[in-house]
Amino acid sequence: MRIEVPYGDGIEVVEVRDDNLGEVIHPKDLPAQDEERILSDAISAPTGAPTLQEFLKGAKDVVVIVNDATRPTPTGKVIGAISRLLAGLDVKYLVATGMHREPTESEYEFIFGDMYHGLKGTIHSHDARTSETIHLGTSKNGTPLKINRMVVDADRIIVISSVEPHYFAGYTGGRKSFLPGVAAYETIEANHKLALKLEAQALRLKGNPVHEDMEEVLKALKDKRIFAIMTVLDKAHRICSASAGDIKQSFRTATKKADDVFVVKLRKKADVVVAVTAFPYDIDLYQSQKALDNAKYAVRDGGIIILVSACRTGVGPDTFLNLLASANSPKDVLDKISHTYKLGYHKAGKMAEIGLKGKMFAVTKLPPEIALKAHMVPKASIQEAVDAAISELGPDSKVTFMMDAVITVPKV
Repeated sequence: MRIEVPYGDGIEVVEVRDDNLGEVIHPKDLPAQDEERILSDAISAPTGAPTLQEFLKGAKDVVVIVNDATRPTPTGKVIGAISRLLAGLDVKYLVATGMHREPTESEYEFIFGDMYHGLKGTIHSHDARTSETIHLGTSKNGTPLKINRMVVDADRIIVISSVEPHYFAGYTGGRKSFLPGVAAYETIEANHKLALKLEAQALRLKGNPVHEDMEEVLKALKDKRIFAIMTVLDKAHRICSASAGDIKQSFRTATKKADDVFVVKLRKKADVVVAVTAFPYDIDLYQSQKALDNAKYAVRDGGIIILVSACRTGVGPDTFLNLLASANSPKDVLDKISHTYKLGYHKAGKMAEIGLKGKMFAVTKLPPEIALKAHMVPKASIQEAVDAAISELGPDSKVTFMMDAVITVPKV
């Protein structure tokens, strides 16, 4: 059978014998809907909050928090839907980069779409290391809660985000716009260390310490006026659902819809899983790791995961790669983390956990030595990787393809 796999700017065709093919899974197919109507309906009938028009009455200083280019959030469309209500107000836009770098010019255009050039002078990018932050207290997990001063000083805050499963926060969206989005480096570092806890996993909120920290930021900001607009996208990155109003209620509503779209039933775990990292998550190896983490739910112990990612801008923050490269084995990685932690080590830890149970191959545009440093076996093509995995595990091996592995969570 011929399987077309998106990779970089094109498609690679992979030949797999019918008796070797396991399953091909995507986020669910949904019919295209009227995106403008979905947004309009959500914004005009918010949950647990006044309408946006009422919310903005008398506003003196409005800060709109938006996602960076590592998320497919339709920020420009949402801003377009509310632009009439923002007209004449003092509005600033803050890109919630978390620990990521500032967007490039082309990435700003991706984030804001057609709205970008009209808003250019009002856009700011959060820098976790250098932006001025205000200390709001300490979470029960011991995380210092420091948030960008622009947000703390704002008279009104509008949060625009998208919600999909996240491999250790449970879900993206909502409270994640504040932590890690506009938090200080030390806040993000302490929070992400909690990702190494067993309870920090995809789809889980209750008892998840990473999520708990994020919720405590909202509690610390309880006196601030916040209006949230949460979108859920289908596999083609079209808006299929939106909720607005109270940030907690709109987020909870969005998570239920996200489950409908992104949680996919799996008949059986496979010997080999091809974990495809789709745009924009294929920006670098750091983001692409999330595909491996979801793929682990689809592969048997002792199996092989094949990461497919263009890694368009390289490795990304390289702290995790440096740790992996310094260790002789996945177990050695986890031993080192148990003695010391730096931001980014959670990525290494999650990869090491997978390495304890099986192998990882990598089809990327990175130099092969980079994959080797990450304890992955580099392969020149997807076909080569699949053939090598079947050869290693046996001729009857089953191969499952996850076509958007970063945001698809398989459940047997």
